[in-house]
Amino acid sequence: MKCTLFGIRRFAATLVLTPFLFTTSAIAGPPLICHTIDIGNANSLPWISHNWNLSGSECYDTKNLISDTIAILDSDPTVLVHMETLRRATLYAQSDSRTSKQLLLKLVARSNSAGNSAEAALASFDAGYLAETLNQWQRIHKGSANPAQGFDGFAFIKKAIQLRGDDAEMFFAAALITLEGPAAEHQDYAQKAIAGAKSDSLLARVGIEPRRAHLVINDEVTFSRAPLQARKVGFPDSGFDLGISPRGLPEMEQA
Repeated sequence: MKCTLFGIRRFAATLVLTPFLFTTSAIAGPPLICHTIDIGNANSLPWISHNWNLSGSECYDTKNLISDTIAILDSDPTVLVHMETLRRATLYAQSDSRTSKQLLLKLVARSNSAGNSAEAALASFDAGYLAETLNQWQRIHKGSANPAQGFDGFAFIKKAIQLRGDDAEMFFAAALITLEGPAAEHQDYAQKAIAGAKSDSLLARVGIEPRRAHLVINDEVTFSRAPLQARKVGFPDSGFDLGISPRGLPEMEQA
């Protein structure tokens, strides 16, 4: 599978109207999957590849994927580390939808049982970000099962931002997720991420520059995308296939 160049023509007209530019150079494919986050020497799942995907030479035992992923998330409050760890977890579990499903279930349960607002913010972010990453994975790997189908991960991201407050790295994640719209929402998150990057050296390494508030993207659309509508496009209001209610998710399926 290849990540092909990704672009959004519909944002071109707004580029000249905004005072900042949110840049990560040309993005290949869905950004949550195909954009590697530079986390320096921070602890995460093993990674020996020199590009966005696994090299095929990994010796990592994926039987430990769920426990290892949660242990890493619990040990480091840095949002970018969480983003990259969840991206790697998605790739390691790409041929095992059951593992992806169980990881998502555990992250949702972790979010529901968080003891304070700081824990709840990160736990909610993790559940939402994994769901959005799984959704993007399925869009470039059509035919594969999507354990997050019908789950509005972005609602969890929004909850996390409300609980966390002014967090540039969460704004950056939200800007990536809303890259296809709504345009005003994306622009707002992007501008906040840019402002925060001035005092966040790790986020600055991602490639944010103060010119305009959008990701620099190639003007070429080469993979199918959902319509520019609300974030719940295609998500049934009655629930989703993990057996979890979208309202507080009380009916948890046991791992």
